[in-house]
Amino acid sequence: MNTTITKSAGMGAIVNDGTVTFRVWAPNAEKVFVAGSFNNWSESEILLELEENGYWSVVTDMASPGDEYKYFIEYEGSLLPRNDPYAFEVTNSNSVIRTLDFDWDDDDFKMPSRNELVIYELHVGTFNRSSPEAVGTFDDVIEKLDYLKNLGINCIELLPVAEFAGGISWGYNPAHPFAIEQDYGGPEAFAKLVNLAHKKGIAVIMDVVYNHFGPSDVDLWQFDGWSENGKGGIYFYNDHRSDTPWGDTRPDYGREEVRQYLRDNALMWIEKYHCDGLRMDATSYIRFEGGGMGYDTEIEEGNVLMRDINMELREKYPHVLTIAEDLKGDSRVTDAVEHNGLLYGSQWDMNFVHPVREVIEDTHDDSRDLEKIVGALSYRYSNDAFSRVVYTESHDEVANGKARVPEEIQPGDAESDFAKKRAILGMVLTLTAPGIPMLFQGQEFIEDEYFKDTEGLDWNKEKKHSGIETLISDVIKLRTGEISGGKGLRSQQIEFLHVNNNTKILAYKRFDVNNPTEPVLVILNFSNQAYEDYGIGLNENEPFTLKINAASDIYDDAFSNMEVTDMEIKDKTTDAKPLTGKMSIPAYAALIYTIA
Repeated sequence: MNTTITKSAGMGAIVNDGTVTFRVWAPNAEKVFVAGSFNNWSESEILLELEENGYWSVVTDMASPGDEYKYFIEYEGSLLPRNDPYAFEVTNSNSVIRTLDFDWDDDDFKMPSRNELVIYELHVGTFNRSSPEAVGTFDDVIEKLDYLKNLGINCIELLPVAEFAGGISWGYNPAHPFAIEQDYGGPEAFAKLVNLAHKKGIAVIMDVVYNHFGPSDVDLWQFDGWSENGKGGIYFYNDHRSDTPWGDTRPDYGREEVRQYLRDNALMWIEKYHCDGLRMDATSYIRFEGGGMGYDTEIEEGNVLMRDINMELREKYPHVLTIAEDLKGDSRVTDAVEHNGLLYGSQWDMNFVHPVREVIEDTHDDSRDLEKIVGALSYRYSNDAFSRVVYTESHDEVANGKARVPEEIQPGDAESDFAKKRAILGMVLTLTAPGIPMLFQGQEFIEDEYFKDTEGLDWNKEKKHSGIETLISDVIKLRTGEISGGKGLRSQQIEFLHVNNNTKILAYKRFDVNNPTEPVLVILNFSNQAYEDYGIGLNENEPFTLKINAASDIYDDAFSNMEVTDMEIKDKTTDAKPLTGKMSIPAYAALIYTIA
């Protein structure tokens, strides 16, 4: 055996040429040993030496990739077995020494720009199960990449895949933040998914959880034996700031070593696994003690953490997109550093999802307030339309008994015309709004069951509602440019041409002020009343032609066979505008016009 001491860079079990370096942070430990399958689990044979600032390390030629190991930390007469906080892989009980043995060939992939992105949020365990009893895997997601590509999706966002307690979970209970969930397939399978997604032109955004750890099966808890007030020790706050809705498990952002731990994790997804972005869960609980509810105390250390991660990612990897799930309507989240901002690339927008769902789920046409839709479409953060992610469904919006949009519209009859057409109104709004649009798994084929991690997505509905899926695909592809004529949808600008709360007709134009050659006109009917020869005001005589009629029976046999033709423009004042566009509008219709 050859065991030496080194002050090496890196953390965890670092594989070198014929040796392994073990390095761990345990500032209150009296001694630290490493034991494993390579030394018959001797708890006293390999002693780490103390470096500066509570770090311990050792280099040994006894250990090899594939070996299992643990740290044994001596504190006040006890020897505490602990998994490696930086463990790259874990079994049910131990850490595993390993590297990522994967041959990447995705160098040609380029992340689409923010104004071209259409995000599809999915949960690996439920998205595509091979059987009702099985947990979905990365390979199961790979099976559906061609489906997503054909749908027009160019970015998938995965609910967390870091190791969690048990085999079934949403993923928001991270037990080992650096390890990939083995029930999903482990590190190589995840790398394979990212690589193949890139080969098909699909970016991958990873959901990460830095507002709490665990709360169960967390070896970080009282890691080196020390704690105060019966709380979590070195990785956690040990006063009232530890409190979160998920237990006393808020990381201590005031410790440089904890901030480094989270920073290292963020960069791992980008550098080791080639992910294209991070969606950070519940960031309001990183920056406020109570999550920003009312008069709440700010955690400036949490702001420092997030700002530092975002600054480093922007400097090193300008293509990477960070998204905050903050849900406080606060531009500071996406503002620049010089404006005291946190520098996220975008944030989930509460000012879109809530008013839009309220309007389309309203039982009565008469009480729908189109001004709420105008506000939802107009809202922006940091003076940038694409600093927000817009959606009507996400894992949070449709879980814990909260129904998906079609079921909310018509409880017990989510496949009624009312439910389907108004759910489509919400999706068309999402896909034609200024912002980064996001769909949740199955939304495109009117999935109506609320999200549960124990039940797989019902792909029978995809066959049943293939026409509606085709409709959503048509709108997505117009948005991304795969179908011509939709450049205006990729712009910052929106102009409201007609807002009539009596007829419940809304019309708006999307256009690029610097290149107005491809404007898009969207006309939405929020009532069950069809209109013929309906007039909306126009400022310019643009030859709009009908591109998509979302209420047409070509998408669903139960939809309208009302003839909707290209717009007729008349020299007549409407809506205080010099011209009038005339068209027929079916009930609950979404009509999209282009000039190309």
